[in-house]
Amino acid sequence: MELLMKNIHMCRQARQAEAEVTLDEDFNVPDAKPDVEMIIQSKERVVLEDTRTESGRIYIHGFMEVSILYLDDTSERMLHRLDTKMPFDEIIHMEGLEPGENVRIRYETEDLNAALINSRKLAIRGLLSFRASVDEIYDISAAVETQTKTRICEKRKKLELMQLEVQKKDILRLKEEFPVPSNKPNIREMLWENIRLQGCRIRLEEGRLTVEGKLFLFVLYRGEEEGGPCQWMEQTIPVKGELECSGCKKEMVPDIEVSLAQADLQPKEDTDGEMRLFHLEGILELEIRLYGNEEAEILEDVFSPEKDLEVTAGEETYESLVMHNESKCRAEGRIRIQAAKPRILQICHSHGSIKVDQTKIVPGGIRIEGAIPAVILYISPEDTMPFAVLEGTIPFTHVAEVPGITQDCRFTLNTGLEQLQATMADSEEIELKASVNLEIFAVRPQKQRCIQEIQENEYDPAVLEAVPGITGYMVQEGDTLWEIAREYYMMPQQIMEMNGMETQELHKGECLILMKNMVTFNEKQG
Repeated sequence: MELLMKNIHMCRQARQAEAEVTLDEDFNVPDAKPDVEMIIQSKERVVLEDTRTESGRIYIHGFMEVSILYLDDTSERMLHRLDTKMPFDEIIHMEGLEPGENVRIRYETEDLNAALINSRKLAIRGLLSFRASVDEIYDISAAVETQTKTRICEKRKKLELMQLEVQKKDILRLKEEFPVPSNKPNIREMLWENIRLQGCRIRLEEGRLTVEGKLFLFVLYRGEEEGGPCQWMEQTIPVKGELECSGCKKEMVPDIEVSLAQADLQPKEDTDGEMRLFHLEGILELEIRLYGNEEAEILEDVFSPEKDLEVTAGEETYESLVMHNESKCRAEGRIRIQAAKPRILQICHSHGSIKVDQTKIVPGGIRIEGAIPAVILYISPEDTMPFAVLEGTIPFTHVAEVPGITQDCRFTLNTGLEQLQATMADSEEIELKASVNLEIFAVRPQKQRCIQEIQENEYDPAVLEAVPGITGYMVQEGDTLWEIAREYYMMPQQIMEMNGMETQELHKGECLILMKNMVTFNEKQG
């Protein structure tokens, strides 16, 4: 029997593995830099220069770039910056990995610590965690139509399917310039910068993606005046761009992860030759998956009173959409200075990140527990320590509503820090308020019997003789007309006509008259 088949394109995580590497370096202060009196703050950036896969192994080569802002030991107590690169080579073991497979690698730095050994040497320690995963693209196939002259009875089922339509990686290059405010001096030396992506939104169009968001920048620099105070400024730059995306449609369901992979900020001369511009170049990386959500009707089972149908079927796993949801969470708290820290005169800048500690599926949603580590750079009233940093953590707990979610569902969670506001409660305490964006993509894996092949055979005469010519049947709890028809080799419509039924609805205790309707090869010949 010929079958019309439907192929469904799916994606699933086939393998995953984790690894950690500890980076440890004693860093000597360059001769051109003055002695270190105190470390104000540090930051890091991880660059993966090369990744390659072999059987069961992933080789990662890259470096962690560490920047340190420090106070010198001169009477002026001036700020300076140090930069160093800490290379690493790591092997992640992943069972079943094949050479050349596409591996997604995520990383996170933990416990970065820069400590003073002496005025000319620093100890830098950090823990780098890697999470590697391999996605498998596969097809499931199911029969949707039969092509035969044999009289058959079909049992159909409607499925809501999530089909992977687009999977790709892409980048959006950013290039912007912005001037120093007119009331601030020219740039002599850039001391510190912090750049973060906020409020990124992706809109699907026909054949393309529209990316919108904003970059929030903080810059600390030394002006041209000799001995003058350090200057700082904040700037918000809108981000808007388009990416070609073949196969993209407005009605698709997106699962897109966006990250600021690179951001380089440098001072630049303006048209008058004065150092009054900042030039920014950056790269947004996008991990793109677009799903089509469709309803398909497949053949779940089939039989015939004329032919003995030999059905070959297999159990397939498909996914259906539960919800693509964005949720907002607010968190607030207070951070108090420790005894060794100077009092707060003015806040220069605050920034933070999101650490998700635990996610758990609960009735009606997903419970998310995490924290926002925050760093606040401030000016103090003390001449010996004009700048200082206050660090603290704001915990948060939020239940994102996902109606219909169950324990067997799979979900991805993308987070973003929409806003972090720091205000002085008094000279020893800072109040923090944060807004966190939580984007959830949840699907339900489901198993389904799918027909692959149907072979038509003649009925065995012994089977025919075992079926009564006419009989009565008492309807039991849970019976369906299709199941009764199959058991007695009749068409459902025949049972309805024979018993004067207008619908296929059955009631427990109802008595049905059934008559054999099978045809053997000998009967056909006669």
